[in-house]
Amino acid sequence: MHYQHHLDNSPSPLPAGKVVCVGRNYAEHAKELNNPVPEEPLLFIKPSTALVDMRQPIELRGDRGPVHYETELAILIGQPLTRAQPEQVEAAIAGVGLGLDLTLRERQSLLKKQGHPWEIAKAFDGSCPLSPFVPFAAIRDIGDCRLQLEVDGELRQNGSSAEMLTPVVALIVYISQHFSLLPGDVVLTGTPAGVGVLEPGMQLRLRLDRVLELQTSVCHSASN
Repeated sequence: MHYQHHLDNSPSPLPAGKVVCVGRNYAEHAKELNNPVPEEPLLFIKPSTALVDMRQPIELRGDRGPVHYETELAILIGQPLTRAQPEQVEAAIAGVGLGLDLTLRERQSLLKKQGHPWEIAKAFDGSCPLSPFVPFAAIRDIGDCRLQLEVDGELRQNGSSAEMLTPVVALIVYISQHFSLLPGDVVLTGTPAGVGVLEPGMQLRLRLDRVLELQTSVCHSASN
């Protein structure tokens, strides 16, 4: 997996790193899954092996059960961050894009019920399709940028970073207190309401403000 620049599709020199994700960062999403709103960011990690190019078809394995989509604002880190201050975070953002946090919802629910970690449901190979990245400077306002997902022409997710419980910069500051972020790491910032199940044959269209738009599809895995 190589990160791509949106404008010219040139590869980024940054290596593919870990993905630090935040759960329940939109109150309406927490509500739709009957989850309590956390008092501080709820973090989990996907490894670099979760990363795939979102523009390629999303492959579903038949032995995993239902796979849910969660559209998220993705932040590419370009400088090391440890116990960072807000101004350091802003200087370290190398790009902004979209990610899909693919989730095995039935497995996640069972793991949560048992009090076990979520990694099997969240960190499997291919569980983080990423778009190309646009420069941070191309984003009008990181605190109020809109992300949308259409499935077969129907708008399913439509949210703004202004609705986040913990805003982008404050979220990365918080993450850096617990995990050092390195060049090539990605932060997924939470999903708005409207998540649902992926099915083979679906056509997806994703948008970030007016700076990024792409299409992808869903198919059976060739290994099925």
